[in-house]
Amino acid sequence: MRILVADPISEQGIERLRQSAQVDVATKLKESELVEKIRSYDALIVRSETKVTQKVLEAGRSLKVVGRAGVGVDNIDVEAATRLGIVVVNAPSGNTLAAAEHTVAMMMALCRNIPQADASVRRGEWTRSKFLGVELHDKTLGIIGLGRVGFEVARIARGLEMHVLAHDPFVSHEKAERLGVQMVSLEELLKRSDFITVHTPLTDDSRNLIGPDEIELMKPGVRIVNCARGGIVNEAALADAIVRGKVAGAALDVFEHEPVEPTNPLLSLPKVIVTPHLGASTEEAQINVAISVVESVLAVLRGELVRDAVNLPRVSAQALTLLTPYVPLAEKLGKMHAQLLRGQIRRINVVFSADLGTTEMGPLTSAVLKGFLRSALQDSVNAVNAPIVARERGIHVSETLQPPTGSYTSLLEVWVESSEGSQYLAGTLLGKNEPRLVRIDGYVLDAPFADHMLLIDHVDRPGVIGKIGTILGSRDINISGMQVGRKVVGGDAIMVLGIDMPADKQAIDEIARTPNVISVKVVNF
Repeated sequence: MRILVADPISEQGIERLRQSAQVDVATKLKESELVEKIRSYDALIVRSETKVTQKVLEAGRSLKVVGRAGVGVDNIDVEAATRLGIVVVNAPSGNTLAAAEHTVAMMMALCRNIPQADASVRRGEWTRSKFLGVELHDKTLGIIGLGRVGFEVARIARGLEMHVLAHDPFVSHEKAERLGVQMVSLEELLKRSDFITVHTPLTDDSRNLIGPDEIELMKPGVRIVNCARGGIVNEAALADAIVRGKVAGAALDVFEHEPVEPTNPLLSLPKVIVTPHLGASTEEAQINVAISVVESVLAVLRGELVRDAVNLPRVSAQALTLLTPYVPLAEKLGKMHAQLLRGQIRRINVVFSADLGTTEMGPLTSAVLKGFLRSALQDSVNAVNAPIVARERGIHVSETLQPPTGSYTSLLEVWVESSEGSQYLAGTLLGKNEPRLVRIDGYVLDAPFADHMLLIDHVDRPGVIGKIGTILGSRDINISGMQVGRKVVGGDAIMVLGIDMPADKQAIDEIARTPNVISVKVVNF
């Protein structure tokens, strides 16, 4: 095996490679140089500097795997790699402890005014009373996002005898309780916490997750820490709250724009501690990510599936051919469940009824889980690691492959159970592999999926459909498709609308106020 290392990584990682393969290190290569050099290598390892473009990947005639010694893969054309059958792996957990420790260090520095006191002494001052702090002991820490880093922060905080609350709908109560953590709603966490730290990816849902309204729910004197991603905490709202005295202080390792802009109002506030995105910057973390990506690269070269693959897993050629048309349907059902169901997720059951001549359905289950989990976790979840992520979060997953029953030659059914109830969705393929939604709980329908959908529970009465169409039409929102499912005439019914653009909050609220409308749910793909 021949492996090219194109960016500097820890020497420990290099030595591990050399035990199993021929290794060449060549850094600072231009694209043209890398295109020329990559032709005879089985694997390529990079960090963030080298750009692994489509040209590079196409030139790698023997290339089987690209490894990124770190979390992000923005510098790798993952789509091109997948199309070419090249596995992409990264090292998402190698810096977990470093990020968690930095979070706790920032929290300690915040409550004891350490950077401010240091600067004061260096100016020749000795004003002890100016830097009266608070203790972490017996305080309540609210953790938003109980993934790898959030879990480690919770573990350390429990060791400091803090009370720990957490909000994460993708982690079971049982797992949290084993750590001594109480799972609560976001609103309750905001109201009860003395310290709040965020550990979620930056997604459309988490952007500005902590904004003006959320800050107003918090205790006076709360302290906020963000070592996750810039943009999760609304920086303008945070600055305003600190100036008003609502928030006692903040510690930030990340910003919406990096490097942070000199005009950012947070930089002028003495109660704010800032660092330049140092969460993963430890000697140990750099060694860990190198060892992690090296092990994954070697595993791929040995023909094994790996935990930290970013693109698709390997399955038998027969199963891949037979199941591939159903993968988009599976992912859509997972995404829809994630946007419709509330509460702590406990179980996901996937049933595929078909007579395709294969005993494998793992790719479909992985696609359901990927669609479901990725709505919150984004790029950290893929078809390979989705089952592992679900298991780590205490979600019980089951799958059943059975002969076709009923009126469909193939039917993919997904049940999800949460602390607030359960939900059932089912779909099939129509014509040239067009995904269709055919079951929602007890309702039967035949609805095409659209980029933007509204699911409207209502009472089956004349005029309801027309009023909803009028509301959307008045806002120039075109309806691309509509299906209605009902159990009995005049009883409860569900309307599934495909619309050409997202409906704004005002439109949703107006529909919800329409007579005989019970609820309105939004699904975006």
